[in-house]
Amino acid sequence: QVQLVESGGGLVQPGGSLRLSCAASGSIFGFNVMGWYRQAPGKERELVAWISSMDITNYGDSVKGRFTISSDRAKNSVYLQMNSLKPEDTAVYSCYAIGPKVYWGQGTQVTVSA
Repeated sequence: QVQLVESGGGLVQPGGSLRLSCAASGSIFGFNVMGWYRQAPGKERELVAWISSMDITNYGDSVKGRFTISSDRAKNSVYLQMNSLKPEDTAVYSCYAIGPKVYWGQGTQVTVSA
């Protein structure tokens, strides 16, 4: 059973940066896509970004130009570099992977506040 574990969340001031990590317990070579969703209180879940096994990337409109997704297959990990953070980026960020089935991490809280 594959497990995804996120880390790197926390409290940051507006304009600051954070880097989220998602580590898979097994190899990610079998995953077609890995990415991140986020959900803020009272709001619907929102796609943040994904990266394919061919390193094709896609971003939600609200994060384009500020966030960058990358992967390191040797470390079975996916990363989300978040720059120029805004208060509206505050949410629980969850990593997911699409392979034989869809896998989800437990989520990590990101809070952007002065």
